Amino acid sequence: MGSEGNRETSMTFILSHKVLDEILQNHRVKPNDLAGIDRLFGGADGYYWYHTLRHMCPANDTIVWTSEKEMRAAVQGHENETAAEDEVKPQELKEGHLAALAKLLAA
Repeated sequence: MGSEGNRETSMTFILSHKVLDEILQNHRVKPNDLAGIDRLFGGADGYYWYHTLRHMCPANDTIVWTSEKEMRAAVQGHENETAAEDEVKPQELKEGHLAALAKLLAA
């Protein structure tokens, strides 16, 4: 096993509403099952990050990242921007959430 702290995965990660819907279907989690989505997307606040992903990707678009680092920067950047717009402190994407996103969105 390699270092878990600062790993760089060179993979493709794909985000779209269709991908998110398929993730829920494949894990038999209903869209209104907040606890199930929390568990699937990395634990406490997993639903928050699931909703962030849905919000950051327009309904008919697809976002593709070529590394975990790029995905993390995009998701955290979106969070930072929307928090600034709402004049609130942004949430920090934790390692558990990032690991879940990487696993679920890997192509």
